[in-house]
Amino acid sequence: MEKLIQPQRLASLDILRGFDLFCLVVLESMLHPLSNAIDSEWFHKMMWFFTHMEWEGFSSWDLVMPLFLFMSGVSIPFAFSRYKAQRNKTLIYRRIAKRVVLLWIFGMMCQGNLLAFDSQNIAFYSNTLQSIAMGYLIASLAFLHLKQMNQLILAGSFLIIYWAVMTFVTVDGFGGGNFTPDGNLAEWIDRTLLGRFRDGVSWENGVWSFAPWYRYTWILSSLNFGVTVMSGVFAGQLLKSNRSEIVKLKWLLYAGLIMVALGWLWGFQMPVIKKLWTSSMVLVSSGYCFLLMALFYWWIDYKKHNRDTTLFKVYGMNSITAYMITNVVSFRCVGESLFFGLQPYLGNYYPVLISLCNVSVIYVILWLMYKHKLFLKV
Repeated sequence: MEKLIQPQRLASLDILRGFDLFCLVVLESMLHPLSNAIDSEWFHKMMWFFTHMEWEGFSSWDLVMPLFLFMSGVSIPFAFSRYKAQRNKTLIYRRIAKRVVLLWIFGMMCQGNLLAFDSQNIAFYSNTLQSIAMGYLIASLAFLHLKQMNQLILAGSFLIIYWAVMTFVTVDGFGGGNFTPDGNLAEWIDRTLLGRFRDGVSWENGVWSFAPWYRYTWILSSLNFGVTVMSGVFAGQLLKSNRSEIVKLKWLLYAGLIMVALGWLWGFQMPVIKKLWTSSMVLVSSGYCFLLMALFYWWIDYKKHNRDTTLFKVYGMNSITAYMITNVVSFRCVGESLFFGLQPYLGNYYPVLISLCNVSVIYVILWLMYKHKLFLKV
């Protein structure tokens, strides 16, 4: 009987993933109602760090989603290395297919209105989990079948293909180097292929209408979702290698700084736009992810500061569960039932209390799962 070899775990990866989910689950839920309650100029200015850019540019909050994709790539070399040399890869193909399908369904549950059971209200491709599914599919197959240099070439090719298509292809007045919300080619592709199954589409006066506030694109951007996850694969291959810890740190730092610089330079021609997932944005965000990975690897794995990290482990070890609970289930009714009488006294701080109750219930659920070593994997 073949001995089952458990994949190696990277402590800093679990904690970084937990940090990302903490930002998404707790900070996003708490800071916006707190900003409304405080209503102070200095607090509103600080909220720039926790607010997505409307179009061009990149804020710290715009890193939350790319970091999620990046970390899914970091884990691939640790989980899949033993399958690379196997001729029969049926087992790992099934595992990849299962993960992709489940992530896709979960994404539709979170943001695609799948639970509404209304065919006129279903968005097919519109969620972070689905971008992870596409990126994970591309990156995992590339890792299993290509050498590292060829993986790099493939990632670079995707960046260039996306840039070339967006810059030189024109259809129905869209494209041709137009990176505006209403004129870019990725927008035309999504409208054409997804149609009424795109998020933000509504039935008005007998026709399907595209909402002017929804500008995220997905189909052409899938190429660059793959590159973002592959950037995590490259970091994972480095961290899994036999190089010394200090060498790994240096390479993470150097790679991060180079990608950030190249991304912003490319941004002069192709703007850094997260909603389009432009190639310049991929380099900028992946560079920042490398730098964050270096910081957490230095602190957790190199310096061995593992104490007082339970908070992040609770979120990181059940990241998909945390994401799903936050997006599908609301526990605000618990706070509203317990503290409804305080609303006249708390005023604008009452929504802050209700949000605190919501995130507290979610944390208790995740903590109990962590305590009993119940980790739900996709």
